[in-house]
Parts: sequence; structure tokens; C-alpha cells
Amino acid sequence: MQEYFMKQALKEAEKAYKKLEVPVGAVIVKDGKIIARGYNQKETKKDTTKHAEIIAIQKASKKLGSWRLIDCEMYVTLEPCSMCAGAIINSRIKKIYIGTKDEKTGAVGSVLNLLEDYKFNHKVEIESGIMQKECEKILKDFFKELRKSKK
Repeated sequence: MQEYFMKQALKEAEKAYKKLEVPVGAVIVKDGKIIARGYNQKETKKDTTKHAEIIAIQKASKKLGSWRLIDCEMYVTLEPCSMCAGAIINSRIKKIYIGTKDEKTGAVGSVLNLLEDYKFNHKVEIESGIMQKECEKILKDFFKELRKSKK
């Protein structure tokens, strides 16, 4: 099941890629069903908060009619930044599955770990490395293509 849901997150990342956005995708699952999807839209929307995770959280909250995403799980292709990690904690997501690490801005283990190193009122379970090669590949391909187009 984990691979199925991460493949769905990768489909979201592909949407971002096609719009020249950093290809990150996220899905939120409750009771074994996807209830929300999101992909990066910072450039398109000219809004720094339009990360895949934030968009998916907003959609899930709307669908459930609550900001509390209790018993929900998130699958995301790239380790969340501090903004997204904070939103994950605050929305009460139960568990996050991460495709690959973000060694530059990752806030779930790479640069810092907001989900484990601090005493927040909600603990989020973490599992990393789900389809890691595929999640790394889409990012590497994107940045390789971006560098090529700037020459």
C-alpha cells in the first residue's frame, strides 16, 4: 500500500514538473483512501506558502470539515521544510511517509527534526525512504533540465 500511495504523490510531483515547479507531490490518506492531493505551486501562484503539503492539508481540512486531520497519513515525495513540518504537527496528522531527504531545508531529520526533537503537544510518526530512487530521480532530472535551460 505504501508504494501505491507514494506513486500517487509522484503523479502530483509530475504535475509540478510540467508547470516548471520544483517537483514535489503529496497525498493525504484516511481509512485507506486518498482524501487530498497537492503539488508545489509557488511559482505559478506567486505564493511562497503553496507547497505540496500545505495544499494537501488545506484540501483535506475542507473535505473533512475540520483542521484536525486525526488518523490521516501523508505521503510526500520530498522531506518537508520547517513550514510544512509545523503544519503537519498542527493539523494532527498521524504519520508521514517521506520519499527522499532534503539535505538543504529538510525539517524532518536532515537539517533539523521538528517532529521529534521538540516537545510539541502532538507527535507524528515518520517513515522515510519510500520509493526513494524514484523520488530522487524526478528532482535530479528537474534541476538538471533547469540548469541546461539557463545556459
